[in-house]
Amino acid sequence: MASQSITFRETRESKGFFILLAVLGAFLALGALAFFHNEHHGHYVTGMNNQIVWGLPHVFAIFLIVAASGALNVGSIGTVFGKGIYQPMGRLSALVAMSLLIGGLIVLVLDLGRPDRLIVAMTTYNFKSIFAWNIILYNGFLALAAVYVWTMMDRHAKKFYKPAGFFAFSWRLILTLGTGSIFGFLVARDFYNSAVMAPLFIVMSFAFGLAVFILVLYFAYTWTGRPLGDAVLNRLRYLLAVFIGGVLLLELARQLTGLYIAQRAGVTYFILFEGGIYTQLFWVGQIMLGSLLPLSLIFCRKLANNRVALLLAAGFTILGGFAQLYVILVGGQAYPLTLFPGAEVSSDYFDGVVNSYTPSIWELMLGLGGIALALVMVTIGVKVLRFLPESLADKVADPHSK
Repeated sequence: MASQSITFRETRESKGFFILLAVLGAFLALGALAFFHNEHHGHYVTGMNNQIVWGLPHVFAIFLIVAASGALNVGSIGTVFGKGIYQPMGRLSALVAMSLLIGGLIVLVLDLGRPDRLIVAMTTYNFKSIFAWNIILYNGFLALAAVYVWTMMDRHAKKFYKPAGFFAFSWRLILTLGTGSIFGFLVARDFYNSAVMAPLFIVMSFAFGLAVFILVLYFAYTWTGRPLGDAVLNRLRYLLAVFIGGVLLLELARQLTGLYIAQRAGVTYFILFEGGIYTQLFWVGQIMLGSLLPLSLIFCRKLANNRVALLLAAGFTILGGFAQLYVILVGGQAYPLTLFPGAEVSSDYFDGVVNSYTPSIWELMLGLGGIALALVMVTIGVKVLRFLPESLADKVADPHSK
């Protein structure tokens, strides 16, 4: 098995390490400033209102949470399915997953308006609420990921490596299932209410998490001067293409179903053709830049083994993910509620009116702060603990491992 010849080492201190921490620290400071500004002045300084209560911070938070589940998938492939080429990346996979989840939860908590009230949600559970179930899922994910890392780092815990990997893999699927179900169970919003939302979020997590992991892996090895072979990158390259294709397939099924069902035809037509910025984000951001362009970069024969093309594909996949979540979250709220099916509704309370929303700079700062926190945790993690193999060159990673 390839991982038997792998040696793990911490990264060395360098000027680049402290420069990276300083840059990320600046974004963290901006996120903290945004939180205190919102806390002091109230949510009216954001673009959110009574009609659109989930805005840009929630897009960042849900992206990070969904990507966290997908990032752990890299390690799970090596552990659960016995693919040796993925096993050396299991430690980094778990670290990235935990960091992304914490970054997403921080954004979510700080945008609540009263983050101190989180203690109520942690001590008083309403088990009929999918939100309450997700708190349990998030905590369980962090605990299982930590145990998973422990079994990979401690030779005395190696006998628990397989069971820990299996439970972490199962839990991450349930976690993403719960996140997708938050939207699938909201029957009041026609664009959310769909059974396909849960599997869609699972496949989205595969694509988004792998795209983030590819970028982290490449830059970690480039900045530390460690060998990274084409065998590993090509495995990740074509795996990313499979996941992007899966997202496209489920999105196609969701939209065609929406056009077919009379109750959802209005909001689906709105998103696809009449939604303004939401229509543009769907076709240009999600479909063209976030799906078709990455697939073209991956399968273009002239770009085979081209690392820049892979990085661009991963980057555009992430941008497409943000566009997709923005359309789902904000676009789904922008379309007016169907209070009286088959009747035209008009009143002084925004009934029957497309709701407007313009994100504020404070929301963007808070979201970027969450991303910076996740990257700081990864940067410090690989510095103080042995998460990175010294080499993932082709002759070490052994692409023929079973």
